[in-house]
Amino acid sequence: MRVLLIKTSSLGDVIHSLPALTDAQRAIPGIRFDWVVEEGFAEIPSWHPAVDTVIPVALRRWRKHPWQAWRSGEWQRFKQAISAHRYDLVLDAQGLLKSALLTRYARGPVVGLDRASAREPLASRFYARGCAVPWGIHAVERLRQLFAQALGYCPPPEMGDYALERSRLSGAPVAEPYLLLLHGTTWATKHWPERYWRELAEQLSAQGWAIRLPWGNADEKARAERIAVDLARVTVLPKLNLAGIAAELAGARACVAVDTGLGHLAAALDVPTLSLYGPTNPGFTGAYGGSQRHLASDFPCAPCLKKTCSHAASAEERQRFDLVTEQPLCFTRLNPARVAAELATLLPSRIC
Repeated sequence: MRVLLIKTSSLGDVIHSLPALTDAQRAIPGIRFDWVVEEGFAEIPSWHPAVDTVIPVALRRWRKHPWQAWRSGEWQRFKQAISAHRYDLVLDAQGLLKSALLTRYARGPVVGLDRASAREPLASRFYARGCAVPWGIHAVERLRQLFAQALGYCPPPEMGDYALERSRLSGAPVAEPYLLLLHGTTWATKHWPERYWRELAEQLSAQGWAIRLPWGNADEKARAERIAVDLARVTVLPKLNLAGIAAELAGARACVAVDTGLGHLAAALDVPTLSLYGPTNPGFTGAYGGSQRHLASDFPCAPCLKKTCSHAASAEERQRFDLVTEQPLCFTRLNPARVAAELATLLPSRIC
């Protein structure tokens, strides 16, 4: 059986799909997947043993420069790639209009989420069959249920398995044990205060840990450099692609992460990770796996699911906290001392 999977973005969403592929591979002998994914994440599907062909798409870039995408022939080449085979099933696991529109260029019966289950209900009009998947459960479990309904098997009761081969992603032998601090994320409200990262780095360095800081853009690089300044055991990593970051993750003893795609990649690689949640709900989209620990703020308005903080500080909060360096205030419930204490439960009793 050959299936075309459409799950284009984001990084966390792509990673969330992997356990569902593992379920399908175990339930249906011989099943193979081709996967349509955003070009920036195209390395990830190739790490799963059920995936044959990765078909990159550049919707994010093409939306900004549509005429250039047409003139360069990129759009035509993509249409040729997606229509090159007749599939037994085309599965849109995104549930958005942009992903549903891509199914029009594929050959095979199209299945996706039904109107009540898709994030954009209009997307369901493009499917030959819609699957009812409940809200209120983790995104990984929603995808596992979607795949099971679409392909006709019962979803396994045990925790999902990403099935990534860590040996393929391991880097050079590690000279000394190290921790990764995954400080970069998208929404401003999901950022743990930089001041807190610095204090945590100081505490962990004093305990003898080597610390590594990855980054993905100029702002993240500048923040990493400020966190690391004058700390001999803290290293700002060079610019890395996803495979390079995966190798760094695979070699780490543990990670501390905000709600970020790299935190989900750490989970997929079964790296012990403490993830920090302020405005978002780890019950729905938290890092998924047996080695994952979630630390969620119990601030009165958390989780607000807002990209912009609307909390008005009280007189007491203005006295207790620095409203410049400790924003958003929901993260004051997850201060460096608390995070360091929780991280200690994931770490070996001594560094060796």
